[in-house]
Amino acid sequence: MLIRISLILALATALAVGVVNFVWVKDSVTKLTDDRNSQRSQKEQAQTELASTKKELAKTQSDLKQTQQQLADTQTERDKAVADAAAQTKRADQLSDKLAKTTQERDVAQDELAAYTSSGMTAAQVAKLNKTLKDMQEAMVALNEEKKVLMHTRDRLQARLDQLIGTNPDVVLRADLKGKILVVDPKWDFVVLDIGDDQGVKENAELLVSRDGKLVAKVIVRSLDKDRCIANVIPGWKLGDVIEGDEVSPAHPAS
Repeated sequence: MLIRISLILALATALAVGVVNFVWVKDSVTKLTDDRNSQRSQKEQAQTELASTKKELAKTQSDLKQTQQQLADTQTERDKAVADAAAQTKRADQLSDKLAKTTQERDVAQDELAAYTSSGMTAAQVAKLNKTLKDMQEAMVALNEEKKVLMHTRDRLQARLDQLIGTNPDVVLRADLKGKILVVDPKWDFVVLDIGDDQGVKENAELLVSRDGKLVAKVIVRSLDKDRCIANVIPGWKLGDVIEGDEVSPAHPAS
């Protein structure tokens, strides 16, 4: 009887140990499986982040290369603008000297004509002097016109140069300059004006848009033609809808 009880106890103990071992092994297997899955997930996430980092690095390198090229192009354009402005200034100075010399020659011719007229010169001599004087006056007019064109070109080049080197001073226009809006694009906030290079408009010049004496907006010239220009509405300065027929005037008029 005692032996039977001992066997039963031994069997019960073995079963208990077996159950405990089974539960422990199951928990261990579950934990190992979870650890493996977690490590796999972390590895996949790390690989995804690595690929994203490589992609961002490639884009950054491409952007840097593009920026360096744009900087080189801007440097070249600035150097060209400086050279062009210097050449136009030199030409304008030469014209000023030539104009002064021509003016002096004209005054001398006028004095000589007056002297010859009072001294009893022949009609042919007087006519010749008159022709010489007329030719000099026409040359002076031509020189003055060429000087105006050169000065205007120089001002445009200087404005472009200021933009390139980043000084961006206020662009001053004639105080009596007036114009009107011909076309309005409300989607892209740009307008077409009926004034341009011939009227003295300059790139990056700011103009006030008004209607019935009230300020509507401020625009800045971005593209310039002979008698037309395109300007963008400046953000923060749009006080109302800009319409065709609105008047424009310089925001920074010459004093």
